[in-house]
Amino acid sequence: MEVEGALPMDDKAKRMRDLLSSFYSPDQSIPGSPPHNTVSRFATLDTINTTSFDADQYMNLLVQKSSLEGLLQKHVEMAAEIKNLDTDLQMLVYENYNKFISATDTIKKMKNNIVGMETNMEQLLEKITSVQSRSDGVNTSLFEKREHIEKLHRTRNLLRKVQFIYDLPTRLQKCIKSEAYADAVKFYTGATPIFKAYGDSSFLDCKRASEEAVSVIIKNLQVENLKVKLFEKLKQFLVDLDLEYNELTNVPVNVDESINPKSASTTTHEASVHEFAEAIRAYKAIFLHSEPQLCNLGQDLVKKHFEAIHQQIMKHVRSADLLAMLRIIWTDVLLMDEVLPEASLPDFALQHARVAIKDYTCSTFSRLLMNISDTLKKYQFTVKEEMEEEYPLRAALEASKKSVIQGSMDALMDFRLLLDENPELLLKLRDLTIDWVHEGFQDFFRKLDGYFLLLSGKKITAFQDVNLIEEMPGEKISAGLVLVLAQLTLYIEQTAIPRITEELASLSAGGGVRGLATDPAEICRIFRSSGESFLHLYIKMRTQKISVLLKKRFAAPNWVKHKEPREVHMFVDLLRQELDEIRSEVKQILPEGLTHKHRRNNSNGSTTSSRSNPLRDDRLLTRSNTQKARSQLLESHLAKLFKQKMEIFTKVEHTQESVVTTIVKLSLKSFQEFVRLQTFNRSGFQQIQLDIHFLRTTLKDITEDEAAVDFLLDEVIVSSAERCLDPNPLEPPVMDRLVQAKLAKTSEQGGDEKSK
Repeated sequence: MEVEGALPMDDKAKRMRDLLSSFYSPDQSIPGSPPHNTVSRFATLDTINTTSFDADQYMNLLVQKSSLEGLLQKHVEMAAEIKNLDTDLQMLVYENYNKFISATDTIKKMKNNIVGMETNMEQLLEKITSVQSRSDGVNTSLFEKREHIEKLHRTRNLLRKVQFIYDLPTRLQKCIKSEAYADAVKFYTGATPIFKAYGDSSFLDCKRASEEAVSVIIKNLQVENLKVKLFEKLKQFLVDLDLEYNELTNVPVNVDESINPKSASTTTHEASVHEFAEAIRAYKAIFLHSEPQLCNLGQDLVKKHFEAIHQQIMKHVRSADLLAMLRIIWTDVLLMDEVLPEASLPDFALQHARVAIKDYTCSTFSRLLMNISDTLKKYQFTVKEEMEEEYPLRAALEASKKSVIQGSMDALMDFRLLLDENPELLLKLRDLTIDWVHEGFQDFFRKLDGYFLLLSGKKITAFQDVNLIEEMPGEKISAGLVLVLAQLTLYIEQTAIPRITEELASLSAGGGVRGLATDPAEICRIFRSSGESFLHLYIKMRTQKISVLLKKRFAAPNWVKHKEPREVHMFVDLLRQELDEIRSEVKQILPEGLTHKHRRNNSNGSTTSSRSNPLRDDRLLTRSNTQKARSQLLESHLAKLFKQKMEIFTKVEHTQESVVTTIVKLSLKSFQEFVRLQTFNRSGFQQIQLDIHFLRTTLKDITEDEAAVDFLLDEVIVSSAERCLDPNPLEPPVMDRLVQAKLAKTSEQGGDEKSK
């Protein structure tokens, strides 16, 4: 027989609930439980948890279904369950007992607290009764006086109403004078019930005077309504006049009106303004005290004029058109000033004209800066894109020069046209206009320098031109355009600024409030500094590109296992291509230098490299012993102490030779540093020696400081010898033969490309 295990936890909990229910329930039978005889028919071992449990039947069933071991196990389980139930019942009794004790203590406390409360409530009742009796005595003693006061208060309110009725005609007259018609209507409406009740007896005179005042108010309201309608028509007339003026500004206006008669639109505009002025005159005569409203209307006319001018300035209006519009405005202002002198329209127009001229000045310089920016952006990616011009960098430089100088001269011509005119409105602003032009040019050059710096990749936090910042290209600028910027800044410093300064001096002769605001020396210093930084940036960009090429060259082979050199390495061809590209760029932009080449025989330094003499000595080249080569290397270090130091890196000039030579020097210095990081076998050392020998022949024709370049080439060879395990150099005949083969191959490839 299968032994039954322990009961599940849910069965145990169910049994516990049933046991507690049977313990506390007065009725031991549970509704819905089956009868005893029904349970006995279908008795199982689970009936022990029901109220109809039969112990004898359960034992018989257990003995029938269980073995001896099962009975023993069941005995142990039931004993454990009985013990647990006894423990639970005991805990339940303890908990109920504790709650009962707590409830008893609480009842005792409540009883103790209520004992003294009855006495306090009796005392409180006595006090309330005493207060109530005294309050009744006070009310009785003050009753007659209170009745008298209330009667006097009602009489006072009645007298106020009567006084209001008698004062109503005077109040209405005051409202008529101050045009407070809403208050007058409110006062009369409030008095209407009294007039209906007593208007024919006591307040007959007040009623008649008030009705007369109300009649006047009705008439005035009718006139006021007419006044409002006429004023609305004047405002609509102003709107229509503004629309006609907008059409007028789109018509080209000639400066010389004696030669070119007025157009039909101009005549129509003058007639409309004259009609508007006459309407203002009539309105002012009919309706007294209307000057404030009319003054606002006249100022609105001036504002609309200058709003139209501002829109035209944003569209880059010509100075001739701006002058024509200012003449029209001044004519309208003088006409309106005759009709409405209280508005002080000439002064009001002068204030707005000041803003308009300042906006025009700023717009002119902003447009000039934008034109220069567009010119540079057109040639920005000359290296990445194919251009139609044979010399794209030269074309970019010439176009940029023209954009700077021609644009500045055109701006000066526009300003001169404004200053040479004699309208009264411009004469009053002449000195301020001169100052704005000077400040505008100085600010223009500073912004132009800042834009150049941003274009070259530098971060300028003080640059404020949002339009140019938004249009900055996302890609990196080409090195060729940096060279264009370097030469363009030099042109601006040496040519553009002096010429513009001279024109400004003639333009502002005898004018200006603050004198000459432009500082040419400071602006030239700024562009000189920027030109030098652009030139150094170009050299840095080109040198970095060559350094990348060198890094790839020395990272590729295993120099300790290098094979014997058979030809000049292709790296030299790549280096020559870079140098040819650099020479092509500088020839388009920079002028040739005036100084002759700095060769070995006229050098102010060492005639030969102090470290390379032993390696170039014939005796060293013929020796094959490694120890002798190393001893010669040691001798080179000792000889260096007795040689004159050579000046390698000098100041960079804006010339072709200076820039190319500086790039070559920096590239060879990088070459030397990469060599120092490697370890060579004899073949690797000989490969470096062969490449340097070929470069020596090539570089002497493109650099102006041949002595310094030879010195750096020798330094590369010496550095490679120092890092070589067996520094045995190639013999000169072998090197010459390999170099000649390379030159022949190069010339043959060049001839094939030309034929194609």
